[in-house]
Formats: sequence, structure tokens, C-alpha cells
Amino acid sequence: MRRTLIALTATAATLGLAACGGGGSGGPLDNGPSGGAPAPSDTIKIGSANFSESTLLATIYAEALQAKGVKIDQTPPLGSRETYIPALKDGSIDLIPEYTGTLLQYLNPQATQSSADEVYAALRKTVPAPLTVLDKSAAEDKDAVVVTKALADKYNAKTIADLAPHCGELVVGGPSEFATRPDGTPGIQKTYSCAFKSYLSLDTGPVTVKALVDNTIQAADIFTTNPAIEENNLVALEDPKNNFAAQNVVPLINSAKATDQVKQILNAISAKLTTPELVELNRQLNAPDKPDSATVAKGWLTKNGLG
Repeated sequence: MRRTLIALTATAATLGLAACGGGGSGGPLDNGPSGGAPAPSDTIKIGSANFSESTLLATIYAEALQAKGVKIDQTPPLGSRETYIPALKDGSIDLIPEYTGTLLQYLNPQATQSSADEVYAALRKTVPAPLTVLDKSAAEDKDAVVVTKALADKYNAKTIADLAPHCGELVVGGPSEFATRPDGTPGIQKTYSCAFKSYLSLDTGPVTVKALVDNTIQAADIFTTNPAIEENNLVALEDPKNNFAAQNVVPLINSAKATDQVKQILNAISAKLTTPELVELNRQLNAPDKPDSATVAKGWLTKNGLG
């Protein structure tokens, strides 16, 4: 993973990007978000995973397409890949924002690619028909080993490798699956010889951040687009050996709906979207006035000449 997206839940209020479960087939997905008549065949049905960043990205896609006259139908958040990948395959939805590394690992658990271009190239070959991915963006949301600035300064640690000699003194925290995922603590130990003192299962949002700030834990798995990193003066350690695969945002779409117009619109979004902008979009979602995703999406599209 990142993340494994399967393990995410979040609220716009907290921007905690954490674990969400998936459901089975059937239900509202069969007839769209209202449970009424199926959407017309020329309508693009847009879904999202069950966390705020995914919903925002789906809304950016929806608003941009609609502004150019494309008919869209945006569903409520769907949950995990166990729910939305089958929905894409059976036509319940046509388009969803995805992350290259975790999608590749979901489709091929033996995948070893880690750099952005290698992951994307492998993903394009792996995505099953009738699905396809369009252009990837520069924006990434991925796992990072995060520490306080005080600890980073103490050990002169800029990378996970710098921290490795001291890992045995540190408690690390994060979502429960990070303790067992191949790119979680097992991967960190294998790649960097960093064996933490112990693991504390928390979440991927505010609980983990608070535990890190108050020194309940000394290292944490926090996603790189979480604005709490900057707001709390935390340090996301660099990963020079690519324990965490690239996680670029990418549209995953049914090929039948990927017309030249649709591809042009979505690829233009990917060309403009960067990681700092994704952090800022998440920050806006968590602003005191709690704007909805459509307001934030429209603002970004207008700023970038895509609305």
C-alpha cells in the first residue's frame, strides 16, 4: 500500500484515512444511488471508495465531465475494492479514482515494481478487460514512517535508513494491518533492518497523530496527504529503497465509456493534480466551515481552468 485502500475509513471532519469494509454484490449498486431506474447507457456512473479523499477526487471527475456536457451519475461511497472492483466489472459503476501501487498489488499480489513509471506500466498490462487506466497524475497518497521533529533531530534522521539503528528503542503505531502487510513493519524490517520495539494498533488518522505528538508512540504510519503532518510539524521520513510502492492517483474506467472526450477531460485533471495540491484539498475539506466536496472540487477546477 499505501496504503491499502481496503483498510481505509475517514471522515471529512477528521481527514483520518482509515479501514473500511466492503459489501457484497446487489443492493443499491444495481440501480444507481437512488435505487431507481438504471442510468442511461450514455451516462458515466462515477463511484468512490469510502473515505473523503476518494470522494473528493470522484467529485472532481464528475464536475469536470458535467461541465463539458457529459452525463454523469455519482454514487454514494462504495467501500473497499471487494465492493467496487466487481461493480466496475459488472457495469454498476464506470469510473473511480484509484492509486497505482495498491491497485497493482490488489490485482497481482506478486508485483514487485515500486517506482512510479514501473508501477504504472505494470498496472496498464494487469488491469483486466473491460477496464483500463488513463493517465496517472503526479499526485501521490502513500504510507510514510512519520516521527516528530524532535526525534528526527535527535537521531539526525531524514530517511528510514537513518532511523534503523534506533528502531529497537521505538514503539510504532498505525492501523492494525500495517503490522502484517508486506510493505508494513515486516517490509521495513526486511528492507531497512529496522525492527521496532513493539506495535500499537490505532488508526490512520487523528488518534495516531495524537499518540505520536504525546509520545505514546515514537513512529507512525501516516498517509502523506494528511495535512496533520505539516500542522503538527512532523517529519515524514524518506524511503530511498522504495519499501512503499508509488501511489499515483489514476482514473480507473470501463473502456466502453472512455471516449476521446472523456479521456481528454480526465487526463487534463491528472496533468494538473500534484501532491501538494492534494494535501491542500484535504485541508480545505477539513476547514472550520466544513465545505462539501462539490464546493472544494469546483474551486480547484476553476483555479486550474478545467471547470
